[in-house]
Amino acid sequence: MFNRVYFKYLCILIASVFGCNISGQDSLGIVEKPNILLILTDDQGYHDVSYYGTKDIRTPNIDQITASGMRFDNFYANAPVCSPTRAALLTGRYQDYVGVPGVIRTNPDNNWGYLDPKATLLPEELKMVGYSTALIGKWHLGLDSPNTPIERGFDFFHGWLGDMMDDYWDHRRHDINYMRLNAMVIDPKGHATDLFTDWSVDYIKSQADDNRPFFLYLAYNAPHFPVQPPEDWLEKVKKREKGIEETRANLVAFIEHMDNGIGKVIQALKESGQYDNTLIVFSSDNGGHLPSKANNGPLRDGKQSMYEGGLKVPTAISWPGKIRQGSVSEEVQISMDLYPTLLEIAGVKPKNKIEGQSFYSQLVKSEPSLEPDRSFYFTRREGGTKYGGQAIYALRKGDWKLLQNSPNQGYELYNLKEDPLEQMNRIDSDIEKYQELNFLLMKHIQKGGEVPWQKSSY
Repeated sequence: MFNRVYFKYLCILIASVFGCNISGQDSLGIVEKPNILLILTDDQGYHDVSYYGTKDIRTPNIDQITASGMRFDNFYANAPVCSPTRAALLTGRYQDYVGVPGVIRTNPDNNWGYLDPKATLLPEELKMVGYSTALIGKWHLGLDSPNTPIERGFDFFHGWLGDMMDDYWDHRRHDINYMRLNAMVIDPKGHATDLFTDWSVDYIKSQADDNRPFFLYLAYNAPHFPVQPPEDWLEKVKKREKGIEETRANLVAFIEHMDNGIGKVIQALKESGQYDNTLIVFSSDNGGHLPSKANNGPLRDGKQSMYEGGLKVPTAISWPGKIRQGSVSEEVQISMDLYPTLLEIAGVKPKNKIEGQSFYSQLVKSEPSLEPDRSFYFTRREGGTKYGGQAIYALRKGDWKLLQNSPNQGYELYNLKEDPLEQMNRIDSDIEKYQELNFLLMKHIQKGGEVPWQKSSY
């Protein structure tokens, strides 16, 4: 069967001979837009990749994305927990502006988000310019209509509606099965990471003869706890890393197993002739989980925290022939910036107002792309006795960062250029800077307060 990629290039050659312009989409449906593979992992620590020189872990396939493209050393998740970052990623907006300031959960008494049905999601935008769209893996932005994947822009959904899995083999949460094939409840056998990998491989192969470009959002549940690597992967790590602590060994094996799956997905692109026309994004939804022995490098704290270890995530993007191999970005970017960046690559501007900013010029020209003194806001609302339904916040502007890591504690102020590990709280010594950032943060909180985030509010 004639591969669509080679067919497209043949058409381009013919068009060039006859002086035709086939930019965008022509009458044959042939497009120049790249496929987009967006890989999002769950709770992967900033240094839980071997490309940073971490000695006890091997992630050759993630490393290859950085080697063949651009590594981002100052990339932030929008929040230190799952749902808010995913909402920001798929809407290009701050999570509290689209109704997801906290984690969406099964139990309404401990639910802290409801995705605004009026928000326009990334797959909806891409579909309008000819993309086939798919989500394989974790959704975590709603359990019921109208907030299910196939109602929010995805042509195809094969994965998990809910938040964490209580077991990676049984695929249940609170004894509820959230595995779906589009709207149908399914009960597949096997490790969830392997299932998502295999389903992605199948999807990529199915697209090889489709004239449309595709957007595949591959969202692994791993390495979110419970940390459950297949036994053979755990034994491999223990044999290689003599004396490794048991909890850490499990996490390393879990990540290496997932990395192997990422390699299979990329290999499917190559074998189907689609790799050279595919942009690959790799990132995580928040910092690593410290009780699971995640490695966030030298950064302070981890998942759930507004310190750097909860927010900075490993990120890389490759695009053959477009992004310089082995390049490194020191610019500060955030999850929601992927929305306008990917749309610009697809040749379209966001139809609605968003806060995310495209860094396309950084990718393809290695030129500064964002405002140098831009403000970045981080929000997390939570329940329980520690939070009581209240929210914590952080704001980074330039080298300065203002944060509140508990609703029962005061604000802290750090200069990240001078103090990247957040050891010297300057809240008392830099009063004017505190007042400046506090004013900006209050304006953000006021705007977020306009948005309902409970279903009952609609």
